[in-house]
Amino acid sequence: MLSAKSLFQEIIDNDESFALFCSIAASGESQGGWENARIAALVPAEQRDLAPKITRHGADEDKHGRIFDALMKKRGLRPVPVPPDTDYTMLLERHGIGLAHDKLRADRPLTVQDIVTYLAHSRVTEQRASEQMELLRRHFADHPDIGRAVRMISHDEDNHLAYCHEELLRFAYAGHGRAIQRTLRACALAEIRVYRDVSLAVMAHMGRILGWPKAKSAVLAAGIHAVYAWERFAGWRRMVSLEMPERRDALGGPPVPAPEFA
Repeated sequence: MLSAKSLFQEIIDNDESFALFCSIAASGESQGGWENARIAALVPAEQRDLAPKITRHGADEDKHGRIFDALMKKRGLRPVPVPPDTDYTMLLERHGIGLAHDKLRADRPLTVQDIVTYLAHSRVTEQRASEQMELLRRHFADHPDIGRAVRMISHDEDNHLAYCHEELLRFAYAGHGRAIQRTLRACALAEIRVYRDVSLAVMAHMGRILGWPKAKSAVLAAGIHAVYAWERFAGWRRMVSLEMPERRDALGGPPVPAPEFA
């Protein structure tokens, strides 16, 4: 029977598919680390108090990239090239979501609206990351090879999501509510399309590596399209709501270092 657990078990049991999975994940996390580091360096003067939290966010993303690299190294695997159609972070930028890399490479301070855009983009993408890691934690928290990594990354993603809620609410109370809602909606609708396309691409690459029959690949593709249809109809709304999180000041302390994977 097809299930999220059985599919991921297939992927982690095969060296080639596991290397591709970890390489895709590590690339996205490292890219997120770079983006947050640049945003922290360019925060406008009136929002400098936010810079340490953005720096912590980026440090966590960098740590996740190192964890995925370490998981490969533990199995004697090397990172593999990331197929362009699976590059979630770059595809989002290509769709105009978040802050353009050209802006982040410049040395001009960002505006308050840029920070609102960054937080709204992060609120949407961290929702996705938190849900994905929660799924992995549910099935693989006690796995001897990846369990510790799954638990740590899942905890961090939950912190990132809480941070986005809290900071966006602060900006909403300061008068940016309408801009936040417009940006959140645009980000959510773009993200669900990119996520569908990336999911289809990842499953196609995994199917070729693992030799999935056409019928199995077709069922998986149909499931991805069904998820997109639900998200396009109603599911995107979970990505745009804001509520004060139970975890307050979730990124207020120093980052937790990555564990050793011997």
